Amino acid sequence: MNRMPRLHELTAKEVTESIRSGELTAREYISAIIERIREVEDRIDSFVTVMEDEALKRAGDIDYKVRKGDRLGRLCGVAVAVKDNICTKGIRTTCSSRMLENFIPPYNATVVEKLLSEDAIIIGKTNMDEFAMGSTTETSYFGPTKNPWDLTRVPGGSSGGSAASVSSGEATVALGSDTGGSIRCPASYCSIVGLKPTYGLVSRYGLIAYANSLEQIGPMARNTYDCALLLSVIGGYDPKDSTSAKVEPKDYTSSLNGPIDGLRIGVPEEFFGEGTDERVAREVWRAIHKLEDLGAVCEEVSLPSLEFALAAYYIIAMSEASSNLARFDGVRYGYRVEDDGSDWSTVYSKNRRFGFGPEVRRRIILGTYALSAGYYDQYYLKALRIRTLIRRDFEKSLREFDILAGPTMPIPPFKLGEKIHDPLELYMCDILTVPANLAGYPAISIPCGFIDGLPVGLQLIGGPFTEDLLLRAAYTFEGAKGLTSIRPPI
Repeated sequence: MNRMPRLHELTAKEVTESIRSGELTAREYISAIIERIREVEDRIDSFVTVMEDEALKRAGDIDYKVRKGDRLGRLCGVAVAVKDNICTKGIRTTCSSRMLENFIPPYNATVVEKLLSEDAIIIGKTNMDEFAMGSTTETSYFGPTKNPWDLTRVPGGSSGGSAASVSSGEATVALGSDTGGSIRCPASYCSIVGLKPTYGLVSRYGLIAYANSLEQIGPMARNTYDCALLLSVIGGYDPKDSTSAKVEPKDYTSSLNGPIDGLRIGVPEEFFGEGTDERVAREVWRAIHKLEDLGAVCEEVSLPSLEFALAAYYIIAMSEASSNLARFDGVRYGYRVEDDGSDWSTVYSKNRRFGFGPEVRRRIILGTYALSAGYYDQYYLKALRIRTLIRRDFEKSLREFDILAGPTMPIPPFKLGEKIHDPLELYMCDILTVPANLAGYPAISIPCGFIDGLPVGLQLIGGPFTEDLLLRAAYTFEGAKGLTSIRPPI
């Protein structure tokens, strides 16, 4: 016999329906979320900042709107966790870095404004790898986040706090950002749904940049419907963002129930090559065969340029990081060492030496090297040419197939501290997620199985602005597999 879900386990759809009907008040629900945070947060460390007082006040305002009969937004009362590199007016936004430990933005990111306009309640700012540089959430200045499925293991990164908060019931949905897999990696490791949208679909205004040409803000949720609902709210053109695509907002929940009969799925053989754990490959192939049982047609395909994707990605990402992070000098704002009478260049150097962690400094140095005279053509321009080849390979494959499928991560969640001292081994973990960022195409990770109690994610990649197709395939698979109802043991 199925037990009744506790309030913190309700889906976003269930929360909004219950608040609209008067069956549940926003304050009752938010109080349950806060109680859940108090119950598990000291073991998981999902949040940098919990906005308890602000959330309760906003819940009271929403309950007042319900009593008056006012219009309620699509996310009325839903607790949303926001990654701590997305600006929130009057609430500190740290990027999990000492450099921005006390930075309080004077404005909201566009996605935050959209959440508030639909009556969402921001419950807190989530932990992350420092400046989104990492795949484990271990590079955070505030310490690592733990995986709710096994507290000795990493939750993935860089949006590890967002994924862990949703998985553990500390938030109902969350926003993350994805530069090379930073939404999909933790979604896979925490057994939730995470979507990296098409480049330009979601405004980046108010996102503290790491690599402008690669990163996107995207939704994270315990199920596909909630993921589609959140994307419906945050998607659409924004004149404040020069990279924003001129597309109209769309209701992605309306097409979830469509059939997938005859859906053509390509399975890149490169996704199952050296480095992909055999147990992961086995679970993912089972998921692909399940999609076949549901009416899809699957066939193996080759994308030869993927061999060079990881190297090209890290050269481009580190080069853009070197440029973007040059502004953090501790002089205008940010961490600053005590004045010892040194000249400007020495103070600048010390501020950055002590304000940034080792992984951020490593990437800045490598990016600066790749952009330097004599190496710019050899590294950066060559990486851009490879990026073009990768996009062409995707275009060619997606003329033949509707979507591509494979593992999200090549290995199951590993132990905290296991790989943090080997950067190259850590970078290899991104090998299956970075291609979608280089191409700018949408990609989703959905739970597809477990290995010794640890989650495995299935990644689906589509052509530009085919989020509705990816979500429909994910929703159909989810309904047949039923994994999203399984909760972590915490």
